[in-house]
Amino acid sequence: MNKIFSITVNSLDETNIIAEKFAKAVKEKGAFVCLYGDIGAGKTAFTKLVAKHLNVKEKVTSPSFVIINEYLSGDLPIYHFDLYRLENEGVKTIVDELTEYSQDGVLTFVEWAEFSDMDLPFDRIEISIEYIDENKRQFSFCADSERYIEILEGIQK
Repeated sequence: MNKIFSITVNSLDETNIIAEKFAKAVKEKGAFVCLYGDIGAGKTAFTKLVAKHLNVKEKVTSPSFVIINEYLSGDLPIYHFDLYRLENEGVKTIVDELTEYSQDGVLTFVEWAEFSDMDLPFDRIEISIEYIDENKRQFSFCADSERYIEILEGIQK
């Protein structure tokens, strides 16, 4: 993975600005996004804000206990996975589903992708969120494919 850029935000309002730019960048073709960070870092909060900017009508919640939440009311379908409870062996059972949700035209967020002991078999954006204090977060954006690098470079401007 190539690190494209990092940014420190000092409030939820600043996170909202990044989420809005991200939503605009992925609105046409979608993206497959792996989210990394400790509990409380802001993975679900970022997902909620992106969904808001893509006009999702449903309430966006953490899929911790259900593995996946689907939001189909917005500008494009959004699928929100949480691998925390699956861990290594459980992730292997849903690789086919993850591959299905990596296609163009959908936006897929995968929280706790680090619980997979394998490389996911497709291009993706990786966003690491580091909790600094109650309001401050460090976002690091990475990608390998040309398409996703272009998306992230566009957000950075």
